[in-house]
Formats: sequence, C-alpha cells, structure tokens
Amino acid sequence: MTDAMSFGVHIPFVEHLGFTLHRMEAGESELRYAARPEHHNSFDVTHGGALMTLLDVAMATAARSHAPEMGVVTVEMKTSFMQPAQGPLVARGRLLHRTATLAFTEATVHDAQGRLCCQATGTFKVVRRLPVDGRQVHVLKAVPTD
Repeated sequence: MTDAMSFGVHIPFVEHLGFTLHRMEAGESELRYAARPEHHNSFDVTHGGALMTLLDVAMATAARSHAPEMGVVTVEMKTSFMQPAQGPLVARGRLLHRTATLAFTEATVHDAQGRLCCQATGTFKVVRRLPVDGRQVHVLKAVPTD
C-alpha cells in the first residue's frame, strides 16, 4: 500500500490521534489509525468518540478529493457501531453525491481481520478556505450559511 500522504491542511486533533491518510482521490479516501491506550474506553477498546472522528475525517477527505483546495464542514452525521474496534484500523470514505454547496458521504471502519466495526453517513457544507494573517495554512473562517 502507499505511504502516508498529507491531508493538505493542519488538523491538530487528527495529528494528536495519529490518523494517517493513504488515499484521497476520485471521491474516495483511506485512513489508518492505531488507537493508543489513552484513546480507549473503560472496556479497553477504541473509544466511540475517536471512531466517530475517524469516520468524520474519512468522509470529509472523500468529499474534498475532487477539490482539495476547498474546505468542508460537517452539517450532520449518523454513526452505527457494530462491534468493538481493536488493533490497527482502516477507514474508507466515499463521496456519494455533491452539489455546489453540499457533499453527501459514507464511511466504514474495519479492524485488522477485516471485520466491520462501525459505519457512518454524513453531509458536509463545501466552503472556500480564506487566508489568515501571518500563516501559510489557510483555515476556515465563519461563512454565511444563506
């Protein structure tokens, strides 16, 4: 498989969790994640919040794959957990449909044995990235929604 690639933007929380991007093209994405002990819940498996973040980023990356210079912000997300997620995980996102302002997506997370651990669907608003004074990386600023 390919080496890790750049998300194209600085995402501190994603960097903290240690997600790596391995595919972002043609409406699809693939991320990998090995949860550290501090990312576990009281059952010693990957916390649902970390998994939801992984799904969210997989969907957002798939949504951005056709126009990586654009940003996307989550409007809504529905997640289903099927079984505990342990060990190295692979998330795959897919862009289902995109309009000028919205992207409709889905994503799954599988464990090292290929078992489906969780899945999500999500809707994202497509927004322009605006420059910020003194920074190389463009961050999202509040934009009108109407």
